Amino acid sequence: MAKSTRRAFLTVSAAAAAAPLVAGEAARASVVPKGELRAILREIDARRIEAIVRKLVSFGTRHTLSSQDDPVRGIGAARDWIFAELQRYAARSGGRMSVELQSFVQPVSPRVPAPTTITNVIATLRGSVTPERIYVVTGHYDSRVTDVMDAVKDAPGADDDASGVAVIMELARVLATRRPEATIVFAAVAGEEQGLYGSDHMAQVYKDRGADIQAMFSNDIVGTGDAHDGTPPSRSVRLFVEGVPTSETAAEATTRKSVGGENDGPSRQLGRFVGDLRTDLDVRLIWRRDRYLRGSDHISFLLRGYPAARFTEPRENFAHEHQDVRVENGVQYGDLVEFCDFRYIAGVARTNASALWSLAQAPGTPKGVVIDTTQLTNATTLRWQLGTEPDLAGYEVVWRETTASDWQHSRAVGKVSEVTIDLSKDNVFFGVRAVDTDGNRSPAAAPNPSS
Repeated sequence: MAKSTRRAFLTVSAAAAAAPLVAGEAARASVVPKGELRAILREIDARRIEAIVRKLVSFGTRHTLSSQDDPVRGIGAARDWIFAELQRYAARSGGRMSVELQSFVQPVSPRVPAPTTITNVIATLRGSVTPERIYVVTGHYDSRVTDVMDAVKDAPGADDDASGVAVIMELARVLATRRPEATIVFAAVAGEEQGLYGSDHMAQVYKDRGADIQAMFSNDIVGTGDAHDGTPPSRSVRLFVEGVPTSETAAEATTRKSVGGENDGPSRQLGRFVGDLRTDLDVRLIWRRDRYLRGSDHISFLLRGYPAARFTEPRENFAHEHQDVRVENGVQYGDLVEFCDFRYIAGVARTNASALWSLAQAPGTPKGVVIDTTQLTNATTLRWQLGTEPDLAGYEVVWRETTASDWQHSRAVGKVSEVTIDLSKDNVFFGVRAVDTDGNRSPAAAPNPSS
């Protein structure tokens, strides 16, 4: 491609940047489900979700250290049932979906007193256009009671986290017959309550393969919008998204401390993307990696530098989490199925579906985005790698005031890999996002300084 088709010049005055938004300039737009996504959302069934949650609860306990060979009780029985169900869904995919048991032996470690086999159940729906681009969604199928080492007592784990497993299984069922442009992975992981061991192994396997995972969502405790504590029920779901990357190196931290970017890590950009979607539930973005004293499987992916976030219900009732099943002083304790709202879980599944399908159908997040810092100038030059998607239409540059939380302005710059803008990089934060011929947009990528 000739250089003239790969570079653009755009003049934007500082006054225009600070002025009220005008038509065509707003960077944020509520993305309304259309076409095939609308059909996908209609097919998600709260009754099927209820059946999955009840089946998982029926195994008595799914503790990581419980029986692996009892056909009706314990984590092994749950593992085998999930695997069989996902295989049944995959049979309708025309060969596009494959299902595997990803097993490994966890050595003696905190909360694992003896070498223990841990198994993730993974369904992979191969993308039809750019299969190397991957989006992952998980729920963990292990459960626990008050004593995290107690593998004997009943541990129903209805909300934590049969609800999340039901989300990924229902998504796998509905999407098995579809042809997403990118690859989508649906995983029921184990060992979460003992230390994120299943997802840690899974993320490392991907990292060793050099996998291009562009987003990962953990669904953990997504069972109800009603905390059963007297507060009004909510039709929202929290999405925890970190700012400064967990995987940030010392050199990257030094640069960030100089020029900013605490609010511009890849996971924060993923959160902005989801926040712009019109989803079944209101998505409340929480600018933290996770809750106080808690953590979920997205952290395993964050540690490897992958953009990742965690869906969880809006207000938890801790009497229904990590508790022995009992009644004490008139209060029911335990993670029981009667405290789940299956229509709410279906709403979480639709919210996930909107995010995953929108990501998979859009171009990939731009790679190699840099901001030229070779000289002092009031103009800004941005460069990036051209994407390879056959329907790639071009790129948009987005920017915002340094005190603003979301992108405020955007400009289409065409199918180029470099642009110079008459706007000082010292005064605003920039990003670059890709757009396809149908108008689907990728998450934005913030630039790194480059010489």
